[in-house]
Amino acid sequence: MSITSRRIDKGWTQEQLAEAAGLSVRTVQRIEGGNSANLESLKCFAAVFETDVAALIKEQEMQNEPRPSATTDLNDKRYLEEETIEYVKQLKTFYTHIVVFIIVTPCLVALNAWISYGIWWVVFAILPWAFAIAMHALTVFGFLNLLGPKWEQRQFQKRMREHERNRTGR
Repeated sequence: MSITSRRIDKGWTQEQLAEAAGLSVRTVQRIEGGNSANLESLKCFAAVFETDVAALIKEQEMQNEPRPSATTDLNDKRYLEEETIEYVKQLKTFYTHIVVFIIVTPCLVALNAWISYGIWWVVFAILPWAFAIAMHALTVFGFLNLLGPKWEQRQFQKRMREHERNRTGR
């Protein structure tokens, strides 16, 4: 089922689909005109049509559309580059966090020993900080992806259903 037929099944105009998906009308027209959608557009359509991106990609491939234009390839490449740059920034921040911890911790321990030997207040600073580093690692390396793309899609779908109920009065 194409984007066009999904839109028509919902009874939407191209303008309504563009507004619901957060895309420009021109983008919807271009995709319905036979050009391939980039990954970001497919994510938006997947959320609006309550399906997953893989299904939309498979549908695009099955329609025997012409080879994606150089512009679409560039958009996908730019998206991948931006995503990679963002990941590298997060990784750099994480490693900086660890280095600061490694440098500051011995200084705090020495200060603790010098100022108040016998009372280890430094533990109350180091343990929460170590826990924060562990959470940071889980987030950066993808083990703690509670608010990731699937969550975003569920929230978007939920909001669209609420909007549709309010609009129809059900």
